[in-house]
Amino acid sequence: MTIFQSLWLVRELYYKKGLPDLNKIQSLGLLAIKIGQIHALRLDFLSPEKCEALAKLYRSNNPIPSEEIEELLIKHGGANFISNFSSIDKTPLATASVGQVYKATLNHQPVVIKVIKARFKERFANDIKRLRGFFKLALNFNPKLKSVGNPLGILDDIETYTLAELDLRNEAKGAAVLQGIYEKHKDHFDLSMLNFQKIYPEFSSENILVSEYISAPTVDELLSAGRFTYDDMLKFFYLQGFYIFIAGKFHGDIHPGNLLYDGKHFYFVDMAFIGEVGERIRRGLFFFFEALSQYDYDTCAKYLNEMADTRIDGEKFEKFRSAFKEVYRDFKGKTVSQVSLTKQMMLTIKLGVNSGMVFEKGIFAIIRSLMYLDGMVLKCNPNAILMEDMRQFINAYRQAI
Repeated sequence: MTIFQSLWLVRELYYKKGLPDLNKIQSLGLLAIKIGQIHALRLDFLSPEKCEALAKLYRSNNPIPSEEIEELLIKHGGANFISNFSSIDKTPLATASVGQVYKATLNHQPVVIKVIKARFKERFANDIKRLRGFFKLALNFNPKLKSVGNPLGILDDIETYTLAELDLRNEAKGAAVLQGIYEKHKDHFDLSMLNFQKIYPEFSSENILVSEYISAPTVDELLSAGRFTYDDMLKFFYLQGFYIFIAGKFHGDIHPGNLLYDGKHFYFVDMAFIGEVGERIRRGLFFFFEALSQYDYDTCAKYLNEMADTRIDGEKFEKFRSAFKEVYRDFKGKTVSQVSLTKQMMLTIKLGVNSGMVFEKGIFAIIRSLMYLDGMVLKCNPNAILMEDMRQFINAYRQAI
């Protein structure tokens, strides 16, 4: 993706009045698709029509030509790979920016075979390098934004989780991590609404993943059909909050296309990138949100500072606290459609950095997770006062913390 193509993408997302050209976005490569996906839930500043169009990038990417599938499976799985399955559908069950999924039958059991679509790594790496150079040049005019909450940080985050996705062995490892946390805590927390797919490591490799077939739609599909309720959303918010606040390890790319829901259980998919934060961030973030749910802005300012690797004090902190209260002046009692939680968090981190704080990189994955959660709430209940509804979960988390 050249600089001119990057500028076109910015215009397409932010300034074009009509719907974005999805085919053109996909033609620009994986990085452009990832940027488009991130914006699919930005109802806080993009039109609902534009977000709905960009959401198609979760599931409607250009498919592999059918005649190439057998070649790919043999190439990545070996000459005898296909013989393990009594049937493999020729039409993909789902397509995504990195992989494509086919339904198959293994030992009389329905499974899905995910295969990496093509040689993305080299082109993706080149696109990242080129765009990073562009952002570095741009940020020379505003050096205070280099630490966090800036284009370079977001770009680094996209690079980290995308490269993880391009090795399907990471998906099996990520599933094991999240399931291990589930097993450790299930007797102390109500995690009954979460379930996990069985993965078949003996048939999986860097470019192929074989897992149990789950007959359930994605949350993205449910949101588009108006069949994902706010109560469903709160159940998932509780689960993701558990992994962030209690475990400090969580699904690092939990957009609605990476989440299945059958009405009773949620299933994580594409778990290649596990977000992880240290003890200080994990605890500090919890106490920050606990205070925010009570609109206690002095305590919020205190815990944000305590989360930082580099903290501020004295007059610097007092100026920060005063500015923090100004950022949240109109936050109390507002619905998610009136005030975006994502926007507030980005402004908060930006304010902290401009005041002299420095945060660990893991905070980007949390911001992205909150962005996806915020966007899902906007779609299913724009009149929700999310911070007040979070209070019921915060009490459960606090006992463990």
